[in-house]
Amino acid sequence: MPLKILVIPDKFKGTLPAGAAAQAIARGWHKARPHDLLDLLPMTDGGDGFGEVFNNLLRARTQQLETVDAAHRPCSARWWWEPRTKTAIIESAAIIGLAMLPPGKFHPFELDTFGLGAVIRAAAAKGARRCLMGIGGSATNDAGFGLARSLGWKFLDRTGNPIEQWTGLDQLAKIRAPSPRRCLRQLLVAVDVQNQLLGPRGATRVYGPQKGLRSRDFVRAERCLSQLAKVVKKDFGCDLARMSGAGAAGGLGFGLLAFLGAQLKPGFDLFARQASVKRHLRQADLVIIGEGAIDSSTFMGKGVGQIAARCRKQGIPCIALGGIVSPGAKKQKLFTQIHALTQMTTFGQAKAKPAYWLERLATLVARSWNCDCGCDG
Repeated sequence: MPLKILVIPDKFKGTLPAGAAAQAIARGWHKARPHDLLDLLPMTDGGDGFGEVFNNLLRARTQQLETVDAAHRPCSARWWWEPRTKTAIIESAAIIGLAMLPPGKFHPFELDTFGLGAVIRAAAAKGARRCLMGIGGSATNDAGFGLARSLGWKFLDRTGNPIEQWTGLDQLAKIRAPSPRRCLRQLLVAVDVQNQLLGPRGATRVYGPQKGLRSRDFVRAERCLSQLAKVVKKDFGCDLARMSGAGAAGGLGFGLLAFLGAQLKPGFDLFARQASVKRHLRQADLVIIGEGAIDSSTFMGKGVGQIAARCRKQGIPCIALGGIVSPGAKKQKLFTQIHALTQMTTFGQAKAKPAYWLERLATLVARSWNCDCGCDG
């Protein structure tokens, strides 16, 4: 009997978007089992690829505008618009993402979120009733300072002079709001981490090194963001820095809370509701998930880990395909089978031709699949 298979991968970061990963898995599986019925549902937890995934779910229309990237270099940015529900979709990584910059050329002290403002203004001008934004994959550590400035917020030092770089926020004394204060009715932000803004588990120390911050930079960066949080608390009457997700995307979560009244949501939960994941799982005999690296972080709220947990709870066989798989991931016992591209080729080749190797891996797994095998890869 043909199997009903849900193919629901996340991105293979830096190499393969979620949609392309789903297509590669489907091609490979059909070579070995052409009669199975495949339901392709690329997923996102709020990082790179968020826009394309939600664009496909909502059947939105692609919009284009000119803005600047995190280094203030001119760039052409995409966002998406669904006119019936007046929903805007924004992926911050497509504007201020780390992947948009030459590796090692810019220090995070030189980067900010200013370029996002043009997209926010465009969505507001369209009359957006709802805006969905994914903020993972950013190059910045400015807590949304640049975005706020681009929307008309003023940051003043003790002498009333404007602060124009986030590294000057340690001198912040007053924040002056624009009129109107908020330009979007509802802003739902998908975050893929739950860190607070400050401290040893905050934006700077945990994610700053991925963006180029060095240990000697931590004190300065933390001092600037701490002063921003202090003034926001004094002026706005709430301690937003302590909120879960405030440290996401170099503190952009904090900035969106403070300056745009955003609601921060776990990225996978936002996707799962919009995509009706429960319904797709009910119809599946087998689930195939995947992402670039299946490791301990997979089980800390990421979409692949959450799908695996739901499959285990509902008794649905679940196969995981990763670019690389850590030994600890196999010990989780959440997967019926778990496989890595590096079982078939070198790490370098897997990164260079991910779709080719993912397709071959899917074919190999399909040929040996037995839904009663009960193995654990």
